[in-house]
Amino acid sequence: MTTTQWLDGYRVAWETRDPDAAAALFTEDASYREEPYAEPFVGRDGVRDYWARVTATQEDIEFRSGTPLTVGDRAAVEWWVTLRNGGVEVTLAGEFWLVFDENGLCRELREYWHFGEGRRTPPAGWGV
Repeated sequence: MTTTQWLDGYRVAWETRDPDAAAALFTEDASYREEPYAEPFVGRDGVRDYWARVTATQEDIEFRSGTPLTVGDRAAVEWWVTLRNGGVEVTLAGEFWLVFDENGLCRELREYWHFGEGRRTPPAGWGV
């Protein structure tokens, strides 16, 4: 699986709020760090539990990712998400740092993101 294929799987999992599909993108011992100061979610079970909880109040999700920068088994990529969370329209803009295994499954995910109220569009040059 390529980085682009992995990102497409991530998009589908988020837009359909499917914790099992999200977990299937990760290795059994994966580390998913949503916040830099918090402990990571570990393994597919950790990813599944996190996704089930965090997406429970989300709807009308639209995920976009930029062009990934890939070197060996590592990739960095911008992402942009608009959704309704608890009925409120929001935008999340962020970046993934990803490390993959030999099968294209993610062994390590670190993300950094920003939250904004309302549905916003990416600025010119975003995602390139």
